[in-house]
Amino acid sequence: MATNRFQYALVDGNNFYVSCERVFNPHLEGRPIVVLSNNDGCAVARSDEAKALGIPMGAPHFQIRDLLKQHGGLALSSNYALYSDMSRRMMSVIAEYSPEHEVYSIDESFLRFTGFQHWNLTEQGIRVRRQVRQWTGIPVGVGIGPTKTLAKLANRLAKRHPDFKAMGVCNLQDLEPWHQIAYFTDMDVQDVWGVGPRWAAKLHEMGIHSAQDLKLADPETLRKRFNVVLERTIRELNGTPCIPLEEAPQPKQQIVSSRSFGQLLTDKRDLMEAVSTYAARAAAKLRKGGQAAGGIQVFLSTNSFRPDDPQYHPSTLINFTTPSDDTARLIGAALKGVNKIFKPAYRYKKAGVMLVDLVSNTARQGDLFGTTTEPQLERRGRLLGVLDTLNVQMGCGTLRFAAEGTAQAWRMRRDTLTPGYTTDWEGLMVAKC
Repeated sequence: MATNRFQYALVDGNNFYVSCERVFNPHLEGRPIVVLSNNDGCAVARSDEAKALGIPMGAPHFQIRDLLKQHGGLALSSNYALYSDMSRRMMSVIAEYSPEHEVYSIDESFLRFTGFQHWNLTEQGIRVRRQVRQWTGIPVGVGIGPTKTLAKLANRLAKRHPDFKAMGVCNLQDLEPWHQIAYFTDMDVQDVWGVGPRWAAKLHEMGIHSAQDLKLADPETLRKRFNVVLERTIRELNGTPCIPLEEAPQPKQQIVSSRSFGQLLTDKRDLMEAVSTYAARAAAKLRKGGQAAGGIQVFLSTNSFRPDDPQYHPSTLINFTTPSDDTARLIGAALKGVNKIFKPAYRYKKAGVMLVDLVSNTARQGDLFGTTTEPQLERRGRLLGVLDTLNVQMGCGTLRFAAEGTAQAWRMRRDTLTPGYTTDWEGLMVAKC
């Protein structure tokens, strides 16, 4: 294996959504816990106890309800505002351990240790794990290796293999070569970062069954059979870094805001409220990324799982003369889209918007014949900035446009939603003497 002047660490939350719920409700510890998808549909996160019962990812709630009840378990509605805030807190702790830091997902973060040659990185991983748990309550696993792919494999060992699970840290540098071969041989090729089940099936046909088999494969041959991504994976498995650390998130190519409704909708006004809300959320994400949209696509959908119902899945695109990040303008365009594609003969299950043709807010081209002046745009930008700040500080939807409605009876069903312990004043924990 190649010797690198730096090492990567992947810090990953254990059963992250479930762990977030357990931080504020210790009675959930040791019980089979499942977090459900939108409208309490199916399992999107499971505790170790739920996995031990054989509950698979994506299992419909109605199929596992009795099993959970039988074993003292519980299914909780997804509380994405809480999970996002807990992720922010966890990432802020992790970032203290290296200036080179990439937030890979809501519960995963890469660190690159450059110039740490004389440090005991295993001890460093233990400190990261201890501090994240102490400061946020979230248990994490830490995998350390000379490439991001190897750090991913090490993290899998740290979280799942009996030799490392107790400590929660696996540093491949600590292992003898023959020991690494044994662990990689026991690991299915499907578990290698970037492979997945479809490629794994093809690799199995070629006699490549384990991570070790893939490591020993010829990268040029597999590049011809697959693509450059798999070639890079093989080189990374052999210690050659090919996947860079992305310290700044890449600009988004599009932004989608969509949800299924808690009930089937037939009233056009309900659909307009929902689409206005989705457009407002997308606009906030747009401004947070410093971007503006050149157009907005609006789509509606009936329930495909009700084949006896008439089906209708329309969409329409509204282009702007100049890119915009103004919520009012985006909502106005979205409502025009609803008016264009709505038909009263259908029962709608889902709606959404997609912002397209995104550009930097500082480089967007103006309109030669536009009537809005630069000072007006600046004032509008400050107003929207206040709106965003208040909604971040006081909770999403604290201030919203009238078009979004007030009752919002169409909102998705969340019958077992826990409080917003860190995102809602009403959800704050109360200490009683």
